[in-house]
Amino acid sequence: MKKNHLIIGLLALLTTMVLAACDGNEESNPNGDANTETESNENMDMNEEGTEPNENTDEKESDSMEGMDHSGMNHSSSGEVPEDLAEAGNPTYSVGSQAIINANHMEGMDGAKATIDGAYNTTVYAVSYTPKNGGEPIKNHKWVIHEELENPGDAPLEPGTEATINASHMEGMDGVTAMIDSAEQTTVYMVSYTDTETGKEVTNHKWVTEAELSPVEG
Repeated sequence: MKKNHLIIGLLALLTTMVLAACDGNEESNPNGDANTETESNENMDMNEEGTEPNENTDEKESDSMEGMDHSGMNHSSSGEVPEDLAEAGNPTYSVGSQAIINANHMEGMDGAKATIDGAYNTTVYAVSYTPKNGGEPIKNHKWVIHEELENPGDAPLEPGTEATINASHMEGMDGVTAMIDSAEQTTVYMVSYTDTETGKEVTNHKWVTEAELSPVEG
């Protein structure tokens, strides 16, 4: 009988120790799965925040090119200019000289070395319009000169003025009514260059402003 009592006592003691150990583990991590879930959510938040800069960058790039789809643009021209367009007497970049284009009116232009085909004193406009053959509205198209507008009157036209375009730089442009976005009196250049993206030759391109050109170094 004494042996049985001893065995029962030992079993009770072991059971008490096991229960105490279990209680201790629960107290050391009272939240259990809740902590794991919180850490998981925090990691997800960090990942989402990490993607925001790229998304914002893409959005800014998209905004900067809004309305600037020039896939229908006539990169080259015949070289003909309006009869009343005045040649520049002493342009910064003389006809036959070379300059670097610092403009991204379309792909393959920025950074290209251009040959000056013509230099003219005029007023240039950035314009917005809807192509007459349909398609999305074109915003802030660069450039149309004063002499390419129908009966424009005296230059410069104020931003917000409507005018009819008599030029075909882009498909669906000729004959449309455009809104003047900005105006600048300057020297404009007709240039020829090699497209930096495709390697194709672009001849008598209209137009590049003096501010969009820089000297060829060396």
